[in-house]
Amino acid sequence: MEASPVNDPLELLTNKGTREPTFLAPIWNPIAGSVAGFGAAMFLNWGFRKPIFSGIQKHIAFTAIGGGLGVFLDKKRDEYLAKRDAVLRHYIELHPDDFPKTNRKKYGDVLESWVPVR
Repeated sequence: MEASPVNDPLELLTNKGTREPTFLAPIWNPIAGSVAGFGAAMFLNWGFRKPIFSGIQKHIAFTAIGGGLGVFLDKKRDEYLAKRDAVLRHYIELHPDDFPKTNRKKYGDVLESWVPVR
């Protein structure tokens, strides 16, 4: 995959199927919610001065609720990001003069040579 020499603002907001998320991306929020739910059940038992793992049904319920909450929040985040990208893409299409295509710069062109001050 080679980067194009021209930086196009619309190209940055368009997914052409070349970017794939990591294997953890789709399951991270449900797993984190499940772990948080399990931890909340343990914390409640600790707070009520019960054995930490007593009432396993509470642990199962809190884990399921936390996992479901993680899935829900993941979907809401995806909807929000899709809407934001659509609004930005539409704005760029309506105002192409404000977003000109530019040539990409390399670090060597932007950074000045470093000279230590002693």
